[in-house]
Amino acid sequence: MEYRLEDIETFLAVVEAGGISAGALRLNLAKSVVSERIARLERALGATLLHRSAHGVTTTDRGVGFYQRARAVLEQLDAAAEAATEDEGTLAGLLRIAAPVSFGARWLGPALFPLLREHPRLSVALDLDDRRVDVLAGGYDLAIRSGRLRDSSLVAKRLGRARVIVCASPEYIAAHGAPATLQELSEHATIGYSLLPADQAWQFEPARKGGEPQTVNTHCRIVINNGEAMREAAIAGLGLVLLPSFIVHDALRAGRLVDAAPALRPLGEQVWAMYPHSRHPSRKVRVIIEHLRKAFRDGAVWEDRISDPP
Repeated sequence: MEYRLEDIETFLAVVEAGGISAGALRLNLAKSVVSERIARLERALGATLLHRSAHGVTTTDRGVGFYQRARAVLEQLDAAAEAATEDEGTLAGLLRIAAPVSFGARWLGPALFPLLREHPRLSVALDLDDRRVDVLAGGYDLAIRSGRLRDSSLVAKRLGRARVIVCASPEYIAAHGAPATLQELSEHATIGYSLLPADQAWQFEPARKGGEPQTVNTHCRIVINNGEAMREAAIAGLGLVLLPSFIVHDALRAGRLVDAAPALRPLGEQVWAMYPHSRHPSRKVRVIIEHLRKAFRDGAVWEDRISDPP
Protein backbone atom coordinates (compact mmCIF):
# COMPACT_ATOMS: atom_id res chain seq x y z
CA MET A 1 0.00 0.00 0.00
CA GLU A 2 1.52 3.30 -1.12
CA TYR A 3 0.00 6.66 -0.22
CA ARG A 4 1.25 10.18 0.19
CA LEU A 5 1.08 12.29 3.31
CA GLU A 6 -0.12 15.29 1.28
CA ASP A 7 -3.09 13.23 0.05
CA ILE A 8 -4.10 12.34 3.61
CA GLU A 9 -3.76 15.97 4.70
CA THR A 10 -5.90 17.01 1.74
CA PHE A 11 -8.59 14.48 2.66
CA LEU A 12 -8.64 15.78 6.26
CA ALA A 13 -8.99 19.35 5.00
CA VAL A 14 -11.91 18.41 2.74
CA VAL A 15 -13.75 16.64 5.56
CA GLU A 16 -13.15 19.46 8.05
CA ALA A 17 -14.05 22.19 5.56
CA GLY A 18 -17.16 20.35 4.44
CA GLY A 19 -16.44 19.99 0.73
CA ILE A 20 -13.96 19.96 -2.14
CA SER A 21 -14.27 23.69 -2.87
CA ALA A 22 -13.93 24.72 0.76
CA GLY A 23 -11.02 22.34 1.23
CA ALA A 24 -9.28 23.74 -1.85
CA LEU A 25 -9.75 27.27 -0.53
CA ARG A 26 -8.35 26.31 2.85
CA LEU A 27 -5.29 24.67 1.23
CA ASN A 28 -4.92 27.39 -1.43
CA LEU A 29 -5.06 24.73 -4.17
CA ALA A 30 -7.08 24.30 -7.33
CA LYS A 31 -10.17 22.10 -7.00
CA SER A 32 -8.77 19.79 -9.66
CA VAL A 33 -5.63 19.21 -7.58
CA VAL A 34 -7.68 18.44 -4.47
CA SER A 35 -9.94 16.04 -6.39
CA GLU A 36 -6.95 14.22 -7.87
CA ARG A 37 -5.32 13.84 -4.46
CA ILE A 38 -8.50 12.36 -2.98
CA ALA A 39 -8.87 9.98 -5.91
CA ARG A 40 -5.21 8.96 -5.61
CA LEU A 41 -5.64 8.26 -1.89
CA GLU A 42 -8.75 6.16 -2.54
CA ARG A 43 -6.89 4.15 -5.18
CA ALA A 44 -3.99 3.56 -2.79
CA LEU A 45 -6.33 2.42 -0.01
CA GLY A 46 -8.68 0.49 -2.27
CA ALA A 47 -11.62 2.17 -0.52
CA THR A 48 -14.15 4.90 -1.25
CA LEU A 49 -13.79 7.66 1.31
CA LEU A 50 -16.19 10.25 -0.10
CA HIS A 51 -19.58 10.03 -1.83
CA ARG A 52 -19.74 12.59 -4.65
CA SER A 53 -23.00 14.08 -5.92
CA ALA A 54 -24.37 17.23 -7.48
CA HIS A 55 -25.01 18.50 -3.95
CA GLY A 56 -21.39 18.06 -2.82
CA VAL A 57 -19.56 15.30 -0.97
CA THR A 58 -20.32 13.23 2.12
CA THR A 59 -17.99 10.95 4.02
CA THR A 60 -18.55 7.20 3.71
CA ASP A 61 -18.47 4.93 6.77
CA ARG A 62 -14.94 3.91 5.83
CA GLY A 63 -14.09 7.55 5.27
CA VAL A 64 -15.27 8.47 8.77
CA GLY A 65 -13.16 5.73 10.33
CA PHE A 66 -10.13 6.67 8.25
CA TYR A 67 -10.56 10.34 9.12
CA GLN A 68 -10.68 9.69 12.87
CA ARG A 69 -7.59 7.50 12.86
CA ALA A 70 -5.64 9.65 10.40
CA ARG A 71 -6.40 12.84 12.35
CA ALA A 72 -5.14 11.25 15.58
CA VAL A 73 -1.99 9.94 13.88
CA LEU A 74 -1.21 13.29 12.25
CA GLU A 75 -1.62 15.08 15.56
CA GLN A 76 0.90 12.68 17.06
CA LEU A 77 3.17 13.22 14.06
CA ASP A 78 2.90 17.00 14.47
CA ALA A 79 3.78 16.65 18.15
CA ALA A 80 6.77 14.45 17.32
CA ALA A 81 7.98 16.89 14.65
CA GLU A 82 7.52 19.79 17.07
CA ALA A 83 9.57 18.01 19.73
CA ALA A 84 12.31 17.13 17.23
CA THR A 85 12.63 20.60 15.71
CA GLU A 86 12.40 22.67 18.88
CA ASP A 87 15.28 23.20 21.22
CA GLU A 88 14.31 23.36 24.86
CA GLY A 89 12.31 26.55 25.36
CA THR A 90 12.18 27.34 21.63
CA LEU A 91 9.02 27.34 19.50
CA ALA A 92 9.00 26.41 15.82
CA GLY A 93 6.54 25.83 12.99
CA LEU A 94 3.38 27.52 11.76
CA LEU A 95 0.44 28.57 13.93
CA ARG A 96 -2.83 29.79 12.35
CA ILE A 97 -4.80 32.25 14.50
CA ALA A 98 -8.18 33.90 13.84
CA ALA A 99 -9.19 37.07 15.69
CA PRO A 100 -11.54 40.07 15.42
CA VAL A 101 -10.13 43.03 13.49
CA SER A 102 -10.18 45.67 16.22
CA PHE A 103 -8.87 43.46 19.00
CA GLY A 104 -6.32 41.75 16.77
CA ALA A 105 -4.80 44.97 15.46
CA ARG A 106 -4.75 46.87 18.75
CA TRP A 107 -4.03 44.19 21.36
CA LEU A 108 -3.29 40.73 19.95
CA GLY A 109 -0.64 41.73 17.42
CA PRO A 110 1.42 43.89 19.82
CA ALA A 111 1.24 41.10 22.43
CA LEU A 112 2.36 38.42 19.93
CA PHE A 113 5.13 40.29 18.12
CA PRO A 114 7.65 40.21 21.01
CA LEU A 115 7.13 36.44 21.31
CA LEU A 116 7.85 36.05 17.59
CA ARG A 117 11.10 37.98 18.02
CA GLU A 118 12.09 35.59 20.80
CA HIS A 119 11.34 32.54 18.64
CA PRO A 120 12.66 33.16 15.10
CA ARG A 121 11.58 29.68 13.92
CA LEU A 122 7.95 30.30 14.88
CA SER A 123 5.61 31.51 12.12
CA VAL A 124 2.10 32.89 12.61
CA ALA A 125 -0.68 33.31 10.05
CA LEU A 126 -2.95 35.90 11.68
CA ASP A 127 -6.40 36.16 10.06
CA LEU A 128 -8.35 39.22 11.24
CA ASP A 129 -12.09 39.10 10.57
CA ASP A 130 -14.99 40.36 12.69
CA ARG A 131 -17.19 37.49 11.50
CA ARG A 132 -17.07 34.32 13.54
CA VAL A 133 -15.06 31.87 11.47
CA ASP A 134 -15.43 28.10 11.67
CA VAL A 135 -12.25 27.24 13.56
CA LEU A 136 -12.17 23.56 12.63
CA ALA A 137 -13.20 23.97 8.99
CA GLY A 138 -10.83 26.89 8.54
CA GLY A 139 -7.88 24.89 9.83
CA TYR A 140 -7.12 27.35 12.63
CA ASP A 141 -5.06 26.25 15.61
CA LEU A 142 -6.42 29.03 17.79
CA ALA A 143 -9.18 31.65 17.74
CA ILE A 144 -9.47 34.77 19.87
CA ARG A 145 -13.05 35.79 20.62
CA SER A 146 -14.89 38.15 22.92
CA GLY A 147 -18.38 37.90 24.34
CA ARG A 148 -20.41 35.01 25.67
CA LEU A 149 -19.52 31.45 24.72
CA ARG A 150 -21.71 29.75 22.12
CA ASP A 151 -19.65 27.01 20.49
CA SER A 152 -19.40 23.86 22.63
CA SER A 153 -17.11 22.24 20.05
CA LEU A 154 -14.29 24.54 21.19
CA VAL A 155 -12.19 24.52 24.35
CA ALA A 156 -12.15 28.03 25.86
CA LYS A 157 -9.41 29.57 28.00
CA ARG A 158 -10.11 33.02 29.40
CA LEU A 159 -7.52 35.68 28.63
CA GLY A 160 -9.23 38.66 30.24
CA ARG A 161 -12.39 40.55 31.00
CA ALA A 162 -13.63 43.87 29.68
CA ARG A 163 -16.22 46.36 30.79
CA VAL A 164 -18.83 47.26 28.22
CA ILE A 165 -19.66 50.96 28.21
CA VAL A 166 -22.43 53.12 26.75
CA CYS A 167 -20.43 55.90 25.09
CA ALA A 168 -21.18 59.13 23.28
CA SER A 169 -19.35 62.27 22.28
CA PRO A 170 -19.51 65.25 24.68
CA GLU A 171 -21.25 67.18 21.90
CA TYR A 172 -23.98 64.54 21.59
CA ILE A 173 -24.62 64.59 25.35
CA ALA A 174 -24.74 68.39 25.36
CA ALA A 175 -27.35 68.35 22.61
CA HIS A 176 -29.47 65.35 23.65
CA GLY A 177 -28.75 64.72 27.32
CA ALA A 178 -27.49 61.58 29.05
CA PRO A 179 -29.91 58.67 29.59
CA ALA A 180 -30.49 58.01 33.28
CA THR A 181 -32.76 54.98 32.81
CA LEU A 182 -33.12 52.14 30.34
CA GLN A 183 -36.34 53.69 29.08
CA GLU A 184 -34.56 56.96 28.33
CA LEU A 185 -31.76 55.06 26.62
CA SER A 186 -34.25 53.36 24.28
CA GLU A 187 -35.32 56.80 23.01
CA HIS A 188 -31.81 57.79 21.83
CA ALA A 189 -30.25 57.29 18.43
CA THR A 190 -27.68 54.49 18.54
CA ILE A 191 -24.86 53.08 16.46
CA GLY A 192 -25.40 49.36 15.88
CA TYR A 193 -23.16 46.41 15.12
CA SER A 194 -24.32 44.82 11.87
CA LEU A 195 -23.01 41.35 12.80
CA LEU A 196 -25.54 41.14 15.64
CA PRO A 197 -29.24 40.23 15.19
CA ALA A 198 -31.38 42.88 13.55
CA ASP A 199 -33.14 43.96 16.76
CA GLN A 200 -29.80 45.26 18.18
CA ALA A 201 -30.89 44.54 21.77
CA TRP A 202 -28.49 45.78 24.44
CA GLN A 203 -28.22 43.78 27.66
CA PHE A 204 -27.71 45.14 31.15
CA GLU A 205 -27.17 43.72 34.63
CA PRO A 206 -30.30 42.27 36.29
CA ALA A 207 -32.42 44.66 38.33
CA ARG A 208 -32.14 42.28 41.29
CA LYS A 209 -29.61 39.66 42.31
CA GLY A 210 -30.26 36.37 40.59
CA GLY A 211 -32.65 37.93 38.08
CA GLU A 212 -32.55 37.87 34.29
CA PRO A 213 -30.49 40.44 32.36
CA GLN A 214 -32.43 43.53 31.36
CA THR A 215 -32.81 44.04 27.60
CA VAL A 216 -33.26 47.29 25.71
CA ASN A 217 -34.16 47.40 22.02
CA THR A 218 -32.38 50.29 20.33
CA HIS A 219 -33.13 52.50 17.35
CA CYS A 220 -30.07 52.41 15.13
CA ARG A 221 -29.30 55.41 13.02
CA ILE A 222 -26.36 53.58 11.46
CA VAL A 223 -25.09 49.99 11.61
CA ILE A 224 -21.45 49.07 11.02
CA ASN A 225 -19.60 45.76 10.96
CA ASN A 226 -16.46 46.95 12.77
CA GLY A 227 -15.99 48.19 16.33
CA GLU A 228 -13.40 50.84 15.52
CA ALA A 229 -15.65 52.38 12.87
CA MET A 230 -18.52 52.34 15.38
CA ARG A 231 -16.33 54.21 17.84
CA GLU A 232 -15.49 56.84 15.23
CA ALA A 233 -19.19 57.28 14.40
CA ALA A 234 -19.86 57.95 18.08
CA ILE A 235 -17.00 60.46 18.22
CA ALA A 236 -18.66 62.19 15.25
CA GLY A 237 -21.79 62.64 17.36
CA LEU A 238 -24.11 60.20 15.56
CA GLY A 239 -25.51 58.61 18.70
CA LEU A 240 -24.86 56.28 21.61
CA VAL A 241 -22.66 53.24 21.11
CA LEU A 242 -22.16 50.13 23.25
CA LEU A 243 -18.56 48.93 23.04
CA PRO A 244 -16.01 47.04 25.18
CA SER A 245 -13.31 48.96 26.97
CA PHE A 246 -10.55 47.51 24.78
CA ILE A 247 -11.97 49.49 21.82
CA VAL A 248 -12.91 52.79 23.50
CA HIS A 249 -10.08 53.08 26.05
CA ASP A 250 -8.07 55.83 24.32
CA ALA A 251 -11.13 57.82 23.24
CA LEU A 252 -12.46 57.89 26.82
CA ARG A 253 -9.06 58.77 28.18
CA ALA A 254 -8.69 61.65 25.72
CA GLY A 255 -12.22 62.96 26.31
CA ARG A 256 -13.38 62.34 22.75
CA LEU A 257 -15.99 59.99 24.23
CA VAL A 258 -17.61 59.95 27.65
CA ASP A 259 -19.45 57.31 29.65
CA ALA A 260 -22.94 58.40 28.66
CA ALA A 261 -24.82 56.32 31.25
CA PRO A 262 -22.64 55.67 34.31
CA ALA A 263 -25.68 54.62 36.36
CA LEU A 264 -26.47 51.82 33.91
CA ARG A 265 -24.40 48.63 33.93
CA PRO A 266 -24.14 46.73 30.64
CA LEU A 267 -23.19 43.06 30.81
CA GLY A 268 -19.43 42.72 30.60
CA GLU A 269 -17.47 40.70 28.06
CA GLN A 270 -14.79 38.05 28.37
CA VAL A 271 -11.90 37.59 25.96
CA TRP A 272 -11.21 33.94 25.15
CA ALA A 273 -8.60 31.82 23.44
CA MET A 274 -10.35 28.86 21.82
CA TYR A 275 -9.27 25.67 20.05
CA PRO A 276 -11.11 22.54 18.84
CA HIS A 277 -12.02 19.79 21.31
CA SER A 278 -10.89 17.28 18.71
CA ARG A 279 -7.30 18.48 18.76
CA HIS A 280 -4.84 18.17 21.59
CA PRO A 281 -3.26 21.62 21.90
CA SER A 282 0.33 21.74 20.73
CA ARG A 283 3.07 23.21 22.86
CA LYS A 284 2.93 26.32 20.66
CA VAL A 285 -0.75 26.81 21.47
CA ARG A 286 -0.24 26.26 25.19
CA VAL A 287 2.71 28.67 25.37
CA ILE A 288 0.93 31.39 23.39
CA ILE A 289 -2.21 31.16 25.53
CA GLU A 290 -0.15 31.55 28.68
CA HIS A 291 1.82 34.40 27.11
CA LEU A 292 -1.40 36.24 26.24
CA ARG A 293 -2.82 35.69 29.71
CA LYS A 294 0.19 37.41 31.21
CA ALA A 295 0.22 40.17 28.59
CA PHE A 296 -3.46 41.05 29.10
CA ARG A 297 -3.42 40.67 32.90
CA ASP A 298 -7.06 39.58 32.92
CA GLY A 299 -8.03 42.76 31.10
CA ALA A 300 -6.19 45.18 33.38
CA VAL A 301 -4.00 46.32 30.49
CA TRP A 302 -6.88 48.09 28.70
CA GLU A 303 -8.78 49.06 31.86
CA ASP A 304 -5.66 50.83 33.16
CA ARG A 305 -5.52 52.93 29.99
CA ILE A 306 -8.95 54.36 30.78
CA SER A 307 -8.13 55.33 34.36
CA ASP A 308 -4.57 56.60 33.76
CA PRO A 309 -4.25 60.33 33.09
CA PRO A 310 -3.58 61.25 29.43
